[in-house]
Amino acid sequence: MNTAIVLFAALFLFFTLGVPIAFSLGMASAVALLTMGNTNLVILAQSFFQGMNSFPYLSLPFFILAGNLMASGGISKRLINFASAMFGNVTGGLAIVSVISCMFFAAVCGSAAATCAAVGAIMIPGMLEKGYDKDFSGATICCASASGIIIPPSVPMIIYCVTVGASVGDAFIAGVIPGVIFCAALAAAAYIRSKKRGYVGGRKYSAGEKLNAFREAILPLLMPVIILGGIYGGVFTATEAAVVAVVYGLVVSVFVFRELKFSDMKRIFRESAVMAGGLLLLIGAANLFGMVLTRERIPALITELFLQISTNKYLFLLIVNILFLLIGMVMESSPAIIIMAPLLAPVATYFGIDLIHFGVIMIVNLAIGMASPPFGLSLFVIVEIAKTRFINVVRNMAPYFAVLIGVLLLITYIDKFSLLLLG
Repeated sequence: MNTAIVLFAALFLFFTLGVPIAFSLGMASAVALLTMGNTNLVILAQSFFQGMNSFPYLSLPFFILAGNLMASGGISKRLINFASAMFGNVTGGLAIVSVISCMFFAAVCGSAAATCAAVGAIMIPGMLEKGYDKDFSGATICCASASGIIIPPSVPMIIYCVTVGASVGDAFIAGVIPGVIFCAALAAAAYIRSKKRGYVGGRKYSAGEKLNAFREAILPLLMPVIILGGIYGGVFTATEAAVVAVVYGLVVSVFVFRELKFSDMKRIFRESAVMAGGLLLLIGAANLFGMVLTRERIPALITELFLQISTNKYLFLLIVNILFLLIGMVMESSPAIIIMAPLLAPVATYFGIDLIHFGVIMIVNLAIGMASPPFGLSLFVIVEIAKTRFINVVRNMAPYFAVLIGVLLLITYIDKFSLLLLG
């Protein structure tokens, strides 16, 4: 127990000093191991490498690269045009189009921040031109972009599955219905708020225009279908699906849409490599941290603590929701999963909660956190794009947060929403 105290004290100190999370986890683990005595420090390097030496993690850099290719290849414009043709004429049409566009783009990108940036950059100028308040517009897109880590392919979901030993393919399938519910609830809220504010719809598109918009968007919309269909149909694994996504995104962006030039490749590959490298560094450090926790029986102690509080799984899930909503406000999704999943998954298993369902609960919580103050990443992105004040966007988010908490409770306590498509 003394080692555990040293571990968490060192981690808190490094966090307070502003040390990056990966280095904080690694150095805190090293300090804790030094206090154990008679410990061969070769285990530091071994455990760090073993954390990254997992075949499913090979999919991470490829999904990141696929997302960057699609984000730079004219995909967002076509998806937004399609959403506008289908929903733009109703009350609050552009707000609803923003939500639907985020859902579509999330399905080809897998990143909340990238979804927020891509959709926000196109939609906010158009919404301002039609008389929408920029703080309302920013809040709508910021909340909707959170679906980027729920709807597959989702990088945080891959990390969760490898961490707890669950199936990535099943987790991807499980995220579909919760992601759609998440966006549908936001679209309904956007409609109600738009009606109160007097935001009317745009012109009505003809059947021919709708068909043409669909033709333009069909290739981007097919990508998640190919990925999920291939995984669930046994054609390829989740790791192989990531490579398929890269090839598909490259062909569509460069040779079909012709909006991505080979001169852009250096920048895209460099950005993807930096993102993937940082993520794998974090995974290695987190494995080292987890090894120290396991040595000190921390997961078992946490299970015992929850059982002392209550043997009711519904109360446990409520506590988990509160915990992850708070964590999501101050920490990005990937490190939060890497640190907390190994601690809480054994407790969930004890209570008979399906680990796939538990993963969806965690991801939805952290998705809400991506748009929550004080440190929500999507929040910072949209404030920069909308050129507005942080506090103004946060005020406009309050009604959306109320809706999303209701969605979270629905997904938490009705596991069929996560597990229905798994049979």
